[in-house]
Amino acid sequence: MSIFAILATILVSVIAMEFIAWGAHKYIMHGFGWSWHRDHHEPHDNALEKNDLYGIVGAVMSISMFIIGSPMIMGASFWEPGTWIGVGIMLYGIIYTLIHDGLVHQRYFKYVPKRGYAKRLVQAHKLHHATVGKEGGVSFGFVFARDPAKLKAELKVQRETGKAVVRDSVGAS
Repeated sequence: MSIFAILATILVSVIAMEFIAWGAHKYIMHGFGWSWHRDHHEPHDNALEKNDLYGIVGAVMSISMFIIGSPMIMGASFWEPGTWIGVGIMLYGIIYTLIHDGLVHQRYFKYVPKRGYAKRLVQAHKLHHATVGKEGGVSFGFVFARDPAKLKAELKVQRETGKAVVRDSVGAS
């Protein structure tokens, strides 16, 4: 593969992972996988959460692509793009860890952004955590965040229609 094809494959993989993560968050973590994700939405003092198991799932996805892309493991049937897709998945995992766990939930460092896109990410994810339980909710992505005012309006509609139970401090306006 050319360097351009390699870089394009990595970039497309990172972007694709945001959409995969969005779908997994909305339909798996807030669906049949809620038992792993629940503690992420509840207050606790633990260093680790069951929800962190989803990071292991992401690592397995990346490692699997490295294996598929490895001629040392797969022999002549290796698929080179697998290596670069694995790199993209790994980079997304690093970005997710820094943004979601680090910036939004402040698991690794204490910094509250006052403006810009970082503030928007934090606000959008806090609105995601505004619902009680797995039903309803907004902002299931981790890196791309919609306008918090629009998300708050969606939460208000969800509360009014009974689709979601929203904490009293959010969506009451």
